[in-house]
Amino acid sequence: MRTYRNRTAVLVSAATAALALSLTACGGDDGGTKSAGPTDRTASAASTTSTTPVAQSGDKAQGGETQSGGETQSGGEGAAEQSGGKSQGQGASQHGGGQGESAQSGSGTKAAKAGTPLCTAKGLKITAERQDGPPYTHLTLSAKNTSGASCEMKEYPHIHFLDNARGIVPPVAKSKPASPVVLEPGQSAYVAVRMSEGGRKENTETVKEFTVTLKANGGGMAVVKSPVAEGLSVNPQKWATGYWTTELRNGADEF
Repeated sequence: MRTYRNRTAVLVSAATAALALSLTACGGDDGGTKSAGPTDRTASAASTTSTTPVAQSGDKAQGGETQSGGETQSGGEGAAEQSGGKSQGQGASQHGGGQGESAQSGSGTKAAKAGTPLCTAKGLKITAERQDGPPYTHLTLSAKNTSGASCEMKEYPHIHFLDNARGIVPPVAKSKPASPVVLEPGQSAYVAVRMSEGGRKENTETVKEFTVTLKANGGGMAVVKSPVAEGLSVNPQKWATGYWTTELRNGADEF
């Protein structure tokens, strides 16, 4: 019995010790948890502390950037505004200069037109072509600019179909153009010429060549051959000529 009691006591003691150890272990876990709590708080505080300077640094950086940005804005934007103002001012100045140059160029063009040399017989190729018929009552004179430079055709051609004593073909006033006739290289001027009325009993004379004098252009004469082998029938009582123009016009060149 004593042995049993002793064994029982030993077992109870062992159980108690085990329970104590278990409680101690539990207590140790609680302590670890509690100790972990301060550690977390410390870590959190450290984190907060380490975060706070970053935030402050960020705030300072932002504040610095804002201030720097303000300086940048006052300097950058101001400079940009100044630069923009200068650029716009320069652009406007340049643009204004461009307009000035354009105006000068325009006035130069007008001056060039005003100073355009007169066409000469040497710089023109003058040919004749009969207009539709029969009867073939009208002729078209063409004067092509072969000089290689711009030139001006003035007034009307002085045409001598017959001898000089028979006079020149008179001009028709309504054919006179409103603006100067300037020919670019390769461009032609035209003149409508009435040779006769085409009547059967009309007294006409035949010519196989005639002369064209550019009297208004300072002189110069060209000999023009008849476009047809049989020659042209002309009536000194009815002939008439138009003015030089860059294209024949309805009405003005119909006579």
